[in-house]
Amino acid sequence: MSNQRQDPSVSQVEDYLQHHPDFFHEHLNLLELMSIPHPSGAAISLISKQLELFRSKHYEMESQLNELIEIARDNDTSFIRMHKLTLALLEAATLEQVLANLNVVLADYFLTDFVAVRIIKKCPESAIANLFIEPGSEALQPFLKVLASNQPKCGRPTLVQAKALFGDSAIAVKSCAIIPMNFTELDGILAIGSREEDRFHHSMGNLFLTQMSEIIGTRLISLLRQTPHAC
Repeated sequence: MSNQRQDPSVSQVEDYLQHHPDFFHEHLNLLELMSIPHPSGAAISLISKQLELFRSKHYEMESQLNELIEIARDNDTSFIRMHKLTLALLEAATLEQVLANLNVVLADYFLTDFVAVRIIKKCPESAIANLFIEPGSEALQPFLKVLASNQPKCGRPTLVQAKALFGDSAIAVKSCAIIPMNFTELDGILAIGSREEDRFHHSMGNLFLTQMSEIIGTRLISLLRQTPHAC
């Protein structure tokens, strides 16, 4: 009877290591003796391969962390901007002050060049030029599709839209966000324009633009209630 030891099969070794993942913790010396294939064709030690995998995972996790940090910074910046906008609107006691404060805060914190607000309401005696547009007016025609969608539209406005919103500055507006304001007590349009073509583009998210219109619309409703003689 032969006493020669029979080596375990490959499948047995594989099975053993799968059930004993901490095997090399107690046999570190074996790692330096082992080698595994490398894509280049050369053989490298298992420790080297593990280090390579570790570094790869480390860089991937670091990249993901940096991305999360950047998103957090963007969110912080957006929060600060919205806070400044809210304070500016609360400080406004009249419709005129709302428009004046909007121009300042949107220019300073949102880096915009042009601002326009249009309330869809009959108000022939309004002292604020172009603030009100009568329902059914031809001036509303270029915006009917946007109003019906109830979603902000970003990109380059048509010349007709730009003239209706920004008047003599229409040609200077290279991109803008046209944001519907649809509330129970107020329908209107908020428009923010820029001299830069890529400042407002069609792939922009709508969340902050919609929130902005809600904040502004709510303040306008409050002031219209308080000062019905304004219209």
